[in-house]
Amino acid sequence: MNQILNRKIIFYFLIIFVIFILDRISKIYVINIAETTGSVDISINNFLNIILVWNSGIGFGLLQFDERFAYNLITILILIINFVIIYLLLNAEKFHKILFAMILGGSFGNLYDRIYYSAVPDFIDLNYNGYHWFVFNVADIFISIGIFALIFHEIFRKKNEK
Repeated sequence: MNQILNRKIIFYFLIIFVIFILDRISKIYVINIAETTGSVDISINNFLNIILVWNSGIGFGLLQFDERFAYNLITILILIINFVIIYLLLNAEKFHKILFAMILGGSFGNLYDRIYYSAVPDFIDLNYNGYHWFVFNVADIFISIGIFALIFHEIFRKKNEK
């Protein structure tokens, strides 16, 4: 029984670790381009650009503050939320555990950047006919997928229970 529990914990840890590493590799790659060329402005196609933006706020550049106290307060809040998500992961059903692991993998990637760089490097720019979405990164993708999947799963589970 204990060995099965250990394998499950390792499985969820691997999800978190792989997402964290994918996020780190992508950010390091873009930061290296910026350091080498002075900036990053790569047009992939009419829909996708790679640009480097430093985000000192929360997801998608929201709540950006120049004040250090506000930045540190948000960072502490994110850390507390991560502990809550770890608790939820440990007590959730299997499908939810995978989603919580995805959220944690992305969150740990962005938290690392907040601590190491004092900002999160965002670089994926989606646009259509001149209308741009918020610039984001790989960690944000996994956080968003995890959150949206949790929401949809709860909505449809409640609907099916009725």
